[in-house]
Amino acid sequence: MGRISKKRKEALAKIDSAKAYTLTEACNLVKEVSTTKFDASVDVCVRLGVDPRKANQMVRGSVALPHGTGKDMKVLVLCTPDKEEEAKAAGADHVGLDDYIAKIKGGWTDIDVIITMPAVMGKVGALGRVLGPRGLMPNPKTGTVTMDIAKAVTDIKAGKIDFKVDKYGIVHAMVAKSSFEGSKIKDNANELIQTIMKLKPAAAKGAYVKSIYISSTMSPSIQIDTKSVIA
Repeated sequence: MGRISKKRKEALAKIDSAKAYTLTEACNLVKEVSTTKFDASVDVCVRLGVDPRKANQMVRGSVALPHGTGKDMKVLVLCTPDKEEEAKAAGADHVGLDDYIAKIKGGWTDIDVIITMPAVMGKVGALGRVLGPRGLMPNPKTGTVTMDIAKAVTDIKAGKIDFKVDKYGIVHAMVAKSSFEGSKIKDNANELIQTIMKLKPAAAKGAYVKSIYISSTMSPSIQIDTKSVIA
């Protein structure tokens, strides 16, 4: 292991790894221990007591973060020509269809979210091998396959994020930037956690939320006391 920098040592000293903090304490602490020179992302990790291999225990959804993500989301809209003006007016960064499908087939994925409409899902579905592993595949459940293109673009630009449990039973999502006030990080993190709570599958047995951690880029993880966020 390489030498630990002085800043990282100080950050580690502030965190008691044996302690589970309240959401408020954890969100203030994550700001304190963020030592990067850039405005780091703040991520929340929620470990769930589900078996994601079973379709009836899949947890996925979207949430509108009250204070946005602090990140300018790059949005591509794949639509028919009659919807192009609507997409551009709503603030989409890229709008088109066949030209962008060809670009993606060639390996271009310099976007954060893709929005499309049911009529062209056949064409978009063919991009599964490129988009699937990158989490960019549009899905009706998260509102990214829709006829209301304008609303979908506006929502994402305002701070709506999608999340999905991974094969290890963990939901991982960016909820803020470390420059946010602690109270705003808390609002956003709480909104995500409460949304995940509402999506508990009927088939999930035992404890649904096993653990929650918050961290910023390069910072140690801080454990959140699940009792402080679960009524």
